[in-house]
Amino acid sequence: MKKGIIALSSIALLFVTIELFTFSTKGDKMPYYMIFKDFKISPTINFCGEPVPFQSVDIRERFDREILKNAYWQSETIMYFKRAKRWFPVIEPILKKYGLPEDLKYVAIIESGLVNVVSPAGATGFWQIMERTGKEYGMEIREEVDDRYDVEKSTHAACKYFRSAYRKFKSYTAAAASYNMGMSGLASKMDEQGVNSYYDLLLNQETSRYVFRILSYKEIFNNPKYYGYDPEEIDGYPPYDVYEVKIDSTIPDLMKYALSVNSNYKIVKTLNPWLRERRLSVRNGTTYTLKLPKSGIYQYDELIASSADSSAKLPFLSDTAMIDLSEPHLGKE
Repeated sequence: MKKGIIALSSIALLFVTIELFTFSTKGDKMPYYMIFKDFKISPTINFCGEPVPFQSVDIRERFDREILKNAYWQSETIMYFKRAKRWFPVIEPILKKYGLPEDLKYVAIIESGLVNVVSPAGATGFWQIMERTGKEYGMEIREEVDDRYDVEKSTHAACKYFRSAYRKFKSYTAAAASYNMGMSGLASKMDEQGVNSYYDLLLNQETSRYVFRILSYKEIFNNPKYYGYDPEEIDGYPPYDVYEVKIDSTIPDLMKYALSVNSNYKIVKTLNPWLRERRLSVRNGTTYTLKLPKSGIYQYDELIASSADSSAKLPFLSDTAMIDLSEPHLGKE
């Protein structure tokens, strides 16, 4: 057995040596799986227009760690490119509505990977909102309905937080850092250490890395080819083609309802992940908006065709899972 392993290893080494020699003598490019490179840090990198002080050795090394880690974590980064094609067009107009910088959309990547996840602590959705905080922002959270799973509504809540944090810190960098550890937590650290810049603070490892993780994905998305990604070759997820219906009376069985609108339960729950049970109880004076597929049950070719229509409404994907998120979340103080 041992001799067989040694023989196979020798053959593999011989193959690599021959391929390397062949490419070097022909002057061709190295095969993609053999290319590993360091990345030069641009001094113009900023977050929400706020410069990053790369003249500091500490700052350069912290960014260097995140850009290398995420640029070479190809499976995850490619998934983010795919999901961003569907979800950034939902998030960006809401940020604009609140007068917030577009860079804040990368916080959603760091928080959830652009899927509706639930942390062990109970933080939920794209923006990882705790139940108490969600209710404070006017979100409906009960057994049958949870607005934290609604990408649009949860983005509104996150925007309200960023706007309040910016008013407090006068810095979007600090506002983003506070999303990880809470406004009072960050303010306390600033008071203790006598500084008012995120980059001058000594913080716990999670928050110390947090803004640099956001910066790394902003840099990769803005300069994908430099980091080894070709967006034109990435088959991004197109938006669904949907229509909306107003619901003002109780739906006792969502499975039967889905069939009655020429769809199925899976699709209805996928487009409306805020529906948490098999029924929807509607109280007097309350109205809900359901998103339903125009074609009933989706086929991939139909999605590609509909995504070319800029008037198509964007839906919300339910990809719920229990995962161990190491990062804190909106609502933690």
